[in-house]
Amino acid sequence: MVTLAAPDLRTEILRLKEERNAVILAHNYQVNEIQELADFVGDSLGLAYKARDTDAEVIAFCGVHFMAETAKIVNPDKKVLIPDLNAGCSLEQSCPAPRLREFLEQHAERNYYVVAYINCSAGVKALSDVICTSGNAVRMVESAPADRPILFVPDQNLGAWVMEQTGRKMDLWQGACYVHVEFTRDRIEQLRESHPDAAVVAHPECTYAVRMLADEVCSTEKMVDFARTTPASSIIVVTESGMLHRLRREVPEKTFIAGPTDTCRCADCRYMKLNTIEKLHDALLNLEPEVTLDEDLRRRAEKPILRMLELSR
Repeated sequence: MVTLAAPDLRTEILRLKEERNAVILAHNYQVNEIQELADFVGDSLGLAYKARDTDAEVIAFCGVHFMAETAKIVNPDKKVLIPDLNAGCSLEQSCPAPRLREFLEQHAERNYYVVAYINCSAGVKALSDVICTSGNAVRMVESAPADRPILFVPDQNLGAWVMEQTGRKMDLWQGACYVHVEFTRDRIEQLRESHPDAAVVAHPECTYAVRMLADEVCSTEKMVDFARTTPASSIIVVTESGMLHRLRREVPEKTFIAGPTDTCRCADCRYMKLNTIEKLHDALLNLEPEVTLDEDLRRRAEKPILRMLELSR
């Protein structure tokens, strides 16, 4: 890994980006320095399609591994890099494709319609009928066939929230994001007592007890819209800490307060934070680590994503 002063490193990253004909994508949960260097900041699916719409030949995806995989699924002819291959995801890991395949085979008589949250591996996507995001999960479930039982994977909290919104019974895979389940009712109530005029916005990956305290439960993308439109001047943000940087940049007139967990004052995803500007520089310099996929797997994983897009029109 190179050792350069921060201003020189940023300059070199921008030079390499032009030289490689690359686009830099950063998830909302990335560190501030990466967000400020990125061409686009957003959620995983939105970023994948931002990449598809550019003329870039190289995608430097600053997020976790399944997100870079998703970018590769919808951009098969482009080189996809990730700064740190070890940037995994506890939610993805909670639902390995072999376990899901075994479950579906054992319950073949149920003929499950599998709705998979995009926070899963390409292997799980390939076993699914439709993909959803936290922003469109309700719509995807409402569009599901009425004559087939639904298996929602891998996030049980998002799935439970969707059931609340739709009234549609589903079987839920017992997976969760380790960051979002660390938010507790007691800690959020304490923060509300300290900031009685603040609105609370929470991600649906949080537990039921936390969601019940929120004024709005929504995806990270919709948090930006909520922040702009709520009359509250202060907002308690109950999701991974990186989201606060984007909110402060895009809605500077509001005050944003990090939702605390039982273990810390704000919630950092250890996987998201594995990516650094030093590793981003090295990825662009060496054109690795590269995310690759078997073409048959890629095509099978793409089908439920395309179905989601059809249902979103």
